[in-house]
Amino acid sequence: MTAAYHAARGGGRILLLDGRRPFGQKILLSGGGRCNILPLHPVDPGSYTTDSSRNTLRKVVLSWPLPEVRAFLEGPIGLRLVEQRKTGKVFPLYGGGEEVRDRLLAAVRRKGVEVRAGSGSAVVDVAPTQRRRLLLEGGDEIVTDRIILATGGLSYPKTGSDGSGIEIARRLGHAIVDPYPALVSLRGGSPAHHRLAGVSQPVTISVEGGKNATPVQGDFLFTHSGYSGPAILNIGHIAARADMAGEHTTIAVSWSEKTADDWNTLLSPSGKTVRGVLKEFLPDRLVELLLEELALSDARVATLTRDDRVRLIENLVSYPLPWRRSGGWNEAEVTGGGVMLSEIEPRTMRSKVVPCISFCGEILDAFGPIGGTNFLWAFITGKLAGEGAMGG
Repeated sequence: MTAAYHAARGGGRILLLDGRRPFGQKILLSGGGRCNILPLHPVDPGSYTTDSSRNTLRKVVLSWPLPEVRAFLEGPIGLRLVEQRKTGKVFPLYGGGEEVRDRLLAAVRRKGVEVRAGSGSAVVDVAPTQRRRLLLEGGDEIVTDRIILATGGLSYPKTGSDGSGIEIARRLGHAIVDPYPALVSLRGGSPAHHRLAGVSQPVTISVEGGKNATPVQGDFLFTHSGYSGPAILNIGHIAARADMAGEHTTIAVSWSEKTADDWNTLLSPSGKTVRGVLKEFLPDRLVELLLEELALSDARVATLTRDDRVRLIENLVSYPLPWRRSGGWNEAEVTGGGVMLSEIEPRTMRSKVVPCISFCGEILDAFGPIGGTNFLWAFITGKLAGEGAMGG
């Protein structure tokens, strides 16, 4: 919709297609319907994940500053936004994802864009002739001079984000980083872990091996089937890629900001119980779980053996998370992988491989951490693609 809006501003006759009805279903699912539409603070391009050109990624992210994107949403689009300073997120004041979708769609229509959605509107292929032919579901064709593929990735496929656009790009000759689930929860754990569903704790998570495997901080959440929360979502893609490769990556959790030396000091001989010391810093139910697993539920600090103290501290600062698999495409908030950025002109989002075709959004090989960064990527690349398509 952002691409269509900016293309229409350039004077083009624009047709916007969505194979599903109602239009823009994926927006409605964002943030459980609340729709975290932007980050509150400017985003470091280095926080995005890509297997392709980081130089292209950086140029794209820096091309439309966050305050200007927000001004676009609050001005021409007409959204009222509210800040959540504790989390660094920006949301619609009311209406959630539905309000975002409706405002964007209304703005597009005011610019004279023709919108088609539902049966017969899905694009199934692009014929590479001098004037591009869009082949639609049901056999209809549309002849056009310019095409912008904004088809998303594979996350939430029931919304129409089913990977078909990535396969069209592949058939047109584009190099593709094979898609993988990103911002995705993990499954696994014992029944005792599942009984902790709803328990949340700020943690640091480290991942052994895998691409982009750097420690992340954030809230960790136990669920009825495994693990979630921002910290898990932001490393979920590493686990998912290992899973797809038939490997198993080790994920270690530090349950607080305290180091091994800190815990060693806190657990120095005293009259306290081990449970009492830990509950000063960790949720009660988490403490009970950790001590039960180590058979230390009744332990006192003064009588801890050296080996028990070492085992306990290791589990406090580097707990091996018993994950089994990722939540897959139906739980992934975004898609990793896609069209390689090195084959895109960063000022216009035009293809360097196929003239007159442009890309924007999740179809490209880039995604950001949780917190509105992927909406930001969609807005920026949409603007560049819309303006670039009309640029000659």
